[in-house]
Amino acid sequence: RFGHITSNMPDFMSGEHLQRIARFEPGDLYQRSLELDLRQAIQATGIVGSTTLTVTEATPPVGEEPGTVDVAVEMTPARLRTLAGRAGYGTGEGFKLEGSWEHRNLFPPEGALRVRAIAGTREQLAGVTFRRNNFRGRDQVLTIDAFASTLDYEAYDAQTASLVATFERVSTLLFQKPFSWSIGLEAVATGEREADAEGNFGPRQTYFIGAIPGYAQWDTSDDLLNPTRGFRLGTRMSPEISVTNGEQHVYLRGQLDASYYLRTSERMVLAARARFASIPGAPLSAIAPSRRLYAGGANSVRGYGYRAIGPQTSGGDPTGGRSLAEVSVEARIQTGFLDGAIQVVPFIDAGTVGSETTPDFDEIKIGAGVGVRYLTGFGPLRVDVGVPLNRGPNDGPVAVYIGLGQAF
Repeated sequence: RFGHITSNMPDFMSGEHLQRIARFEPGDLYQRSLELDLRQAIQATGIVGSTTLTVTEATPPVGEEPGTVDVAVEMTPARLRTLAGRAGYGTGEGFKLEGSWEHRNLFPPEGALRVRAIAGTREQLAGVTFRRNNFRGRDQVLTIDAFASTLDYEAYDAQTASLVATFERVSTLLFQKPFSWSIGLEAVATGEREADAEGNFGPRQTYFIGAIPGYAQWDTSDDLLNPTRGFRLGTRMSPEISVTNGEQHVYLRGQLDASYYLRTSERMVLAARARFASIPGAPLSAIAPSRRLYAGGANSVRGYGYRAIGPQTSGGDPTGGRSLAEVSVEARIQTGFLDGAIQVVPFIDAGTVGSETTPDFDEIKIGAGVGVRYLTGFGPLRVDVGVPLNRGPNDGPVAVYIGLGQAF
């Protein structure tokens, strides 16, 4: 049977912490597969360069009673500091550059500190994040994020300071879970201005918001980054309290997402998704513009500008809404180019946003187009070109989106 786990670097990653990562407890029957799984999990932390596990007899068998073996773990540290960057472009969003510096074990074990920044056409951000992986259990993550941001959209601009704490159990590339969840606490102070009918911003209004965001997902798909079969069903619920101009409002931000993937041949995968969201409990005017629902953009209804779909002022600026419905269908067709690394993806999207808590479907925006995927070892590189099929006076004739990963 398994005995104890020991570490050659207890101040870096102790035996007690390694026991939390292991899928076995002291006294469980020894299995070679569980020993190899532990080694994989240690390597997956990203803070270990090499790992050697040595099994030694602690107590011998007595009669029919099995003995015990201890597992000695010898590790060498990996490079712990990372510089990362990302760039993207979307019609309506403009350009976005993101950069970060991270020390992945500044607070052992697995306590990471990350400093990040965003410089973009519409968004600027500076923040610091503390993250502890395998917190009190394998693949459980505690995150505390503090950041300040500015957003500048056609509908509103916002100057925001946020503090968010999240505890979650997530899927990883090593072990994709059928069920993932998270629970959090969020405190937000934001000053926001809305555009009037002429497109001019009014006086800035301050909102103090407290929220308890929760998330759950059931996932039967075969791949996190590029699924070809199965389905995903997820929900987000965030009860919130908002105080502005001396008035207090309590409401619920809820969202339901579903996607389905079907391989129809060796070269083609059909993918579909649907989303429904609603904010009951408060009038639209009591909800900060940045907390309202919007549609349009790279991961929404392609062919339209970012957050450009929904109720608008007489000047054509979106106001956001309290309900949303979206649906998308696309065919991911593998070509013979570059040894099959190129996909061509025709798609059609539709969506609507309403001022009430349920969409009225009076005006559904539909977009269609074609995209190209270049399949890499870290996920697909994506370029989508969409056209609005029922274009409004403020919609462009074509929209382009560039990013990493499938649209859904």
